[in-house]
Amino acid sequence: MIIIKTPEEIEKMRKAGVILAKTHLKLREEIKSGITTDEIDRIAEEFIRANGATPEQKGYMGYPYATCTSVNDEICHGFPKKDVVLKDGDLVTVDMVVNLDGYLADSAWSYIIGEGSKETNELYETTKKCLYESIKEAVIGNRIGDIGRVIQNIAEEKGYSVVREFVGHGIGRNIHEDPQVLHYATRIRGPRIMEGMVFTIEPMINVGDWKSKLDDNGWTARTVDGSLSCQFEHTLAITKDGPVILTEQDSI
Repeated sequence: MIIIKTPEEIEKMRKAGVILAKTHLKLREEIKSGITTDEIDRIAEEFIRANGATPEQKGYMGYPYATCTSVNDEICHGFPKKDVVLKDGDLVTVDMVVNLDGYLADSAWSYIIGEGSKETNELYETTKKCLYESIKEAVIGNRIGDIGRVIQNIAEEKGYSVVREFVGHGIGRNIHEDPQVLHYATRIRGPRIMEGMVFTIEPMINVGDWKSKLDDNGWTARTVDGSLSCQFEHTLAITKDGPVILTEQDSI
C-alpha cells in the first residue's frame, strides 16, 4: 500500500534530508586518498548524531553500520572496514538513512578519489545524469515505470548496464515502503504518480554485466564480472508543482 504523506510530514522528512545532505557535504571534505571506509562511517555517524538525528540503517535487519560504503566493483551495502584504505582512482558510494524525530530521508552519493580515470569519470557522470533526468519523470499523472525507462535508455546508450536486483522505494516513517521504483523498463508501467508520494530513485549502473553476487557477509553485492559500479540516490516528494528533492544540497 502506498502511503500518501501530508505537507507537514513532507516538511519533517525535508528536515531529515537537510541533515543528510550536510553529512554528505562534510564527507566530501574528508574523503581523500588514505582514508578508510571505517573512518567514513565514523565521521558520518558522529555528524548525524551531533545534529540531533540518528543513523537509521544501524541495526536495521541486523545491519551493523551507520552507512554503506561500496568501493569500485561493490554495487551496494558495502561494509565499512578499517583495512579498506581508499587510494587515488577509487570510486566509493556512501549510502545512508537519517532519522529525525521519526521521519526518514535516504540518499547515496558517489565520490571519486583524486582525478580518476576516464572510465570512472564517465560512469560517474552518466549515473548522476540517470538520476536527475529520471527525476523529471516523477510528476503527477506519469507512472512509476516511466522513471526506469529513462534510466535504462541513458545508461545503455553509453554501453552500461542497469542493476536489476536492487530498486528504489517509498519511504516515510519506515525505510522501505511501497511503491518499488525499478530502474529499468518493463511491460508493466506500475502505479500512477500522485501528489503526496515520497520515494527514492537510486540507479546503480555498471560498466559491465548488470548481474550481482553476494559476499559471505550476506549484505554486500558486487558485480559478477568485477566491473566498476556507481550509484546516486535522492529522496523526493511529489507536489502539484513537480518533484521536490528532499536530500539535495541546494535545499540547505
